[in-house]
Order: sequence, then C-alpha cells, then structure tokens
Amino acid sequence: MNTENIAGKALSLITMVDYQAGSIVSRTVIDKTSGTLTLFAFDKGQGLSEHTAPFDALVQVLDGEVEITISGKPLLVKKGEIIIMPANAPHALRAVNRFKMMLVMIKS
Repeated sequence: MNTENIAGKALSLITMVDYQAGSIVSRTVIDKTSGTLTLFAFDKGQGLSEHTAPFDALVQVLDGEVEITISGKPLLVKKGEIIIMPANAPHALRAVNRFKMMLVMIKS
C-alpha cells in the first residue's frame, strides 16, 4: 500500500480489509525498517500455526474474537481488546468467529 494515498486522511481500519470465505486476508498499511502495521481479516476457523517473532507485537482486535495462544496459554481476545505478544515467545492464532485485527510490530 502506498501510504501517500492515505496519509493525512481519516480512515476506518475495520473497512480497510474485507473478509473472504475460507481465507485470511492481509493489507499492509505501513512497512518501514523501524516497524510495520498490518491489517488482517480471518474467516471463522482460519488461523496461524505456532511461530515466533524477534520483536514484540501488539494485536488489536477490530471485529469478532480470536483465540491467541502464547507460550502454551490460550487467551480469548475480543473486539476492542489488545494483547501484546512478547518477542521470541511461541504464539498461534485461531479464529473462534471471523475476526479482524491490526498487528503493530516495532523493530527498534
């Protein structure tokens, strides 16, 4: 995404990414060497298998609900809530219902 097209405009995060049946959809809003902001839409039952990231990551659920497992501990995160996934901690996501989230990763 070219941020020049959206810079200085009021936008609705929830409408910037759409659901697709049986899929995960992502849209990068900011991609800089210092960090990224990415929007995701997960259909019900979709998820990401366990993985790690070298940086802390903040997830804000914009719609629906997701089960996020961090270091083996499952947590239900709902619309309007945030969670921080610590750097190097194994984590996975599973859409309890379809959901949208914003992922912010700060690299420095």
